[in-house]
Amino acid sequence: MSTTKRDHLKSRLPDPSQFIPELWEIGGGMTKAQENGSISPTLIALAQLRLGQQFDSTYHTIGQTGILRKLGESEERITAVATWRDTPHYFTEAEQVVLELVDATFTPNPGGERVSDELFARASAHYDERALVTLCMAIGRSCFFIPLTVIGKPVAGRPAGENWTSTT
Repeated sequence: MSTTKRDHLKSRLPDPSQFIPELWEIGGGMTKAQENGSISPTLIALAQLRLGQQFDSTYHTIGQTGILRKLGESEERITAVATWRDTPHYFTEAEQVVLELVDATFTPNPGGERVSDELFARASAHYDERALVTLCMAIGRSCFFIPLTVIGKPVAGRPAGENWTSTT
């Protein structure tokens, strides 16, 4: 998309913090919780990218893709997140189980639990309890913002503070 066209894009909603001033403080606390060192920033970004893909959130997918690039991830690995089940050679077993956890968490399972005991056991083989709770918080942090981004459509790829339409 050309810069000129993108400059004319507007979100559906204005900056939500003007209505809920605590919003960014809450989000900041959630970010701090996920960055406690028990799981890598790359793993967090892979999980959050997959979540953005599941919710068809361009805002999240562009944001997480940018983070992964800054962390030095290859274009192949970033692209392969969308089809991770068909491209296991791009991910470690530990990363694959995280992507599977994200998918299972948000995919209805008419035959039983979304996250089976077997999947949890495989995750527990790679991550201790603190890391698993942190992973849950990292997924939850994205879920906290998903309704705003899917309904409000902030402009993807713009710097924070410039991605919401101004009401002034």
